Amino acid sequence: MLDHVFISVADVDRSVAFYEQALAPLGITHGIDYDGRAGPPGHPDLKGFGREGRTFFWLRPGEADGRAAHVGFVADSQAVVDAFHAAAMAAGTRDNGPPGPRLHYDPRYYAAGVLDPDGYSLEAVYKSWQHPG
Repeated sequence: MLDHVFISVADVDRSVAFYEQALAPLGITHGIDYDGRAGPPGHPDLKGFGREGRTFFWLRPGEADGRAAHVGFVADSQAVVDAFHAAAMAAGTRDNGPPGPRLHYDPRYYAAGVLDPDGYSLEAVYKSWQHPG
């Protein structure tokens, strides 16, 4: 299991505004900013996003390369996947796969994909077999 992921973004303020809107349906919020001067020499400033007391997704200023990462976020239902896609589109993103089943993976794999302002591939995923009940 991963603890955290950093991605470099070209415009931190633009990306924070985008992610605040796009991740809200997933219950993921912008919760903490980290001043790089508090870390070892050369540590970047960070903008952290998380849920339920865990910060796991971090933005750092730098050279962005949308090909460098694909990030899949867990959704609690198909409706949350749909809401993520709608929120991301309203935030000005580009579609990278409308909400629906991804039969090439599994008939129960329901997802939606978008590209963030730097071209990173983002996906909200609901896998019914991974949720109790």
